[in-house]
Parts: sequence; structure tokens; C-alpha cells
Amino acid sequence: MQRLNDVLSFVDSYFGGSQWFVFLLIGTGIFYTIYLKFPQIRFFRHAIRVLRGKYDNDKHIGDTSHFQALSTALSGTIGTGNIAGVALAIHLGGPSAIFWMLVTAFVGMTTKLVEVTLSHKYREQAEDGSISGGPMYYMKNRLHIRWLAALFAIATIFSSFGTGSLPQVNSISNAIFSSFGIQHYITGGILALLLALIIIGGIKRIAKVSERLVPFMSVFYVLGAFSVLIYNYEQIIPSVFAIFGDVFNGTAATGGFLGATVAFAFNRGVNRGLFSNEAGQGSAPIAHAAARTEEPVSEGMVALLEPFIDTIVICFFTGLTLLSSGAWMEKYENQFQQADLIVLNGVYDEQTPADQTQVGDYILRKTTLPLYTGSLLVRSGKPVNDDVTFIHARSFAEELVVKEGSRLFEGELPVTNGRVELSSLGDKITISGKSLLHSASLSTEAFKKGFFGDWGRFVIPLALLFFAFTTSVAWSYYGDRAVTYLWGSRYVRYYRIIYVGAFFLASFTDTTIIWTFSGITIALMTLPNLVGILLLHKEVKTSVSAYWQKVKQKSV
Repeated sequence: MQRLNDVLSFVDSYFGGSQWFVFLLIGTGIFYTIYLKFPQIRFFRHAIRVLRGKYDNDKHIGDTSHFQALSTALSGTIGTGNIAGVALAIHLGGPSAIFWMLVTAFVGMTTKLVEVTLSHKYREQAEDGSISGGPMYYMKNRLHIRWLAALFAIATIFSSFGTGSLPQVNSISNAIFSSFGIQHYITGGILALLLALIIIGGIKRIAKVSERLVPFMSVFYVLGAFSVLIYNYEQIIPSVFAIFGDVFNGTAATGGFLGATVAFAFNRGVNRGLFSNEAGQGSAPIAHAAARTEEPVSEGMVALLEPFIDTIVICFFTGLTLLSSGAWMEKYENQFQQADLIVLNGVYDEQTPADQTQVGDYILRKTTLPLYTGSLLVRSGKPVNDDVTFIHARSFAEELVVKEGSRLFEGELPVTNGRVELSSLGDKITISGKSLLHSASLSTEAFKKGFFGDWGRFVIPLALLFFAFTTSVAWSYYGDRAVTYLWGSRYVRYYRIIYVGAFFLASFTDTTIIWTFSGITIALMTLPNLVGILLLHKEVKTSVSAYWQKVKQKSV
């Protein structure tokens, strides 16, 4: 697992984790924001009117209403990115990562308008009578670049696993296990069965489920966040200052957090922002293509609201909750992820400023430190080597306990280049201790620091259950439209079987590897879409201008 994660991390460093990728993403949004004269501000009220059904007409071709299309698209974006993704962004980049998530969402509102407009304009009717759309259709029908369309469709299929299936159920099962003690495979099995029952009905059943669950789950989660913010009201203003105040300075070491650079905050904030709202990825246009309207731009207007709801509202509340609670810089008892555990050769003391700086620079990739290779002697579950330092989740690890099943481990743990080789000892060996948390586990601890106290730990698993599960449902539709484009609707049934099977298996797979794989699939899907919408910038501007002239004439 460790070697696989290292390989995936190396690949991700050249795609989703690279500076050129995030600059391309942000740059595209900035270009269209200026080119279309800030449509996310100018058209915001109009977008709400369209969403409310002012221009609806049941005679138009399509499978869903504007609201159902938005709900389906939001169910695909409101998921682990809003809970686990925000926590991971802060864990990696500090509070200022939230600022870059907000920036990504603001310019992403324009990107969503553009990609949905084009995808809706060139949608097609599939052989089974359903509407099929998405970036692959404007790439084929307008750009006439079939190989780019095929690349996007293939990337969509992989991304349906890397974004919609694997990390979603993994976060759910981890949260359910932490709060209720229910084994991961049991949660995965039950949800896999429900997933199968829903996606068999296609987009119409998915849309009906989404339009009922999305509003409910959003209100439920925001109210839970409010309970923490009100309880920690004195920390709200300092938290806001931390988000905006460290943008150009980076975040200094505080508590168990060893600091973050400006570059890392920017990279992770943009990356997690994209994972949250998917602006530019080309996924939401697949859902919006099914909407009943003959005006492609009107559906683009509805899509403009997605990053606002998903990131500027929900993710911002999550960020404030994590920061005001103080949970992001505290260490907690947890079972260590093998891929997150590093053994340094030498003794470093967290209470010694020089050692803290040295290890912090290592974590921030500013320098290198010697990694341990050899055997760790364990007696009564406690590592007794006095010449090593354990790092877990980018923090000094404390109070380590090694177990073999339910018994304390006795013996030696092999270590190669700082990595503990647990696989050679069987799958019953676990290492636990105190360290920083990230992803859903960190959000769970934050919600325990509110009015509901320890009962707050149930908010995250329940929110994830709704958020992440509906995301998996929506992404199954994105994947089956890609399959339809490549091979026809008759092969969709086989895709659904594989999708449900992978969903179940991911419920008990290493979290770190899943997040890394997800970053790669997002990038592979986003790049063709960004190239396509940039090539069609003149057509987009003409379409938006013509549409707005029609709206103004009707209003006279």
C-alpha cells in the first residue's frame, strides 16, 4: 500500500498537485470572469429566477426540471469535499487554504456557466430515448476533435470511481465506524445495495431522490455548524482573520500543526476547492444536459449557483467550524494510517524550537531528514527504540501502541526508508497513538466542541451519509453517460455492476491512497474540458449576449 501511494503521489505531483494545473484552472475562471464581465455578479438574481421556474416549459425536450438538474449536480458536488476535503485542506495548507477555496469557487461560478451552456447546446438523444450530454458532445459536434472527446469520456469513467465512488463511501464507513463502531464492510454492503436500487432507475429516479435529499441535508449540516460556531463565538473573528490574514505569509506552527507555506496553501486550497465544487471538471454539465429547456444559457445560469452554494456557503461554514473549535491543531487518539506514518532516524523534540522547525521544514519539503531503516523492537505494544522519531499526519506522533488483533504486539517491526512494512506481518497488526487528524475524523472532533458536546460526533457521520451517498448516486449517472457516448447504452448495465462493486470494496480501503487517486482522476478529466471551453470562448460570449438580449426584451 505504501509503495502504491508513493507511485500515485508521484503521478499526482505532475497533475492535480502541480502548480501549472491549479494556475490553469484559476486562470480559466479569471479569463472568463473578465471576458464575460463578471457574470457571477451580474446574473446572480436572474439565475435564482430561472431556478424558481419562472421560465420553465414542460414542452421543452429533457428529462428533468431546472431544480432537479441543479439538485442532481449539487448532489454530485456536495459530499466529502465539503467535510473531509475542507478538513484535509486546512490540515495541509493551514487556514488560508480556505481563502483559496473561496477564490476558486468565485471564479468557478463563471466556469460552470460556460461549460454547462456548451454541453447543453450540443447534447444528443441516446438510442434508448434518454438525453445524453456533457463536454464530450461539444468536443465531438462543435470542435470535431473526437479523440479529445473520447479522452474526456474515459477520464469521466475513471473519475466516477476516483471522485464519486471510492472516497465517498470510504469517508462514510470511517465516520460510521468512529461514531458507532459498525464495521466498514457492513456499512459498505448496505449502502451498495441501496445504490444499486437507485441507479437502476436512471436519471429520472436519481433526480427525484436528489431534489428531496439535497435541500434537507444542506440545512441539517449548516444548522449543525451553527451550533459549534455559536458555542465558540469568541473564536469566530480570529478564525476569519486567520483565513484572510495568512494568505501572503503562510501559517506558522501552532499547537501540533507544524506550519504551511503560501504555495502549499494555494495549491491545496485550489485543489480541494475543485474537488468540492468541480467547476471546470466537466461533471455537472452531464447532469444539466438533461434539463428541460431550449435555452442552453439559461441552464448555464442555474449552474452558476452551484459553486456559491457548495463552496462559498457550505465549505466556508465547515472551515469556520474547524478553526473556531481549535480541533485542527490538536492531537487525538487514533489508529494510524500506514501511508501517513514516517519513522525518522534520530531524536527530535517537539518542545525544542530548533527541532520543531527542522521537522516542519521537512514536512513542507524545504529540506530532507534521514529516514530510518532497520527493525523497531516492540515490547508489550510499546516501541522501545530510543534513536527514532515517529511522524504521523504531518505531526509528531505520541504514545504509540502496537497491537496484533486485540492483543499487545511483541516482536519486531521491519522499517525501510522510514516506512513500516506491516504487510509482511499480516493484516492484523495495527498502530495507534496521538497525532493530528484530517478528513472526516477531524470534522467529527470539531463538531464535538459545540452545544451538543460528545453528541456532536453524530453530525458528521449522518451528514456524510447523506452528502457522500448522493454524490455516489450522481456520479454513477456521469459515468453511465460516458459509457453511452463511447459504446452505447447497452453497456451501461455492466458499468453499473462494476461501479457498485467498487463502491463496496472502497468502504475498507486505505483513505490516503483513495484521496491521492482521486486527485489524479480529477486532473485527467479537467484538462480536456478546460482546453475545449477556452477554444470556444467567442461562441460562449455570443451565446450569452444573445440570451441576455432576449431576457431584457421579454422584461420590457
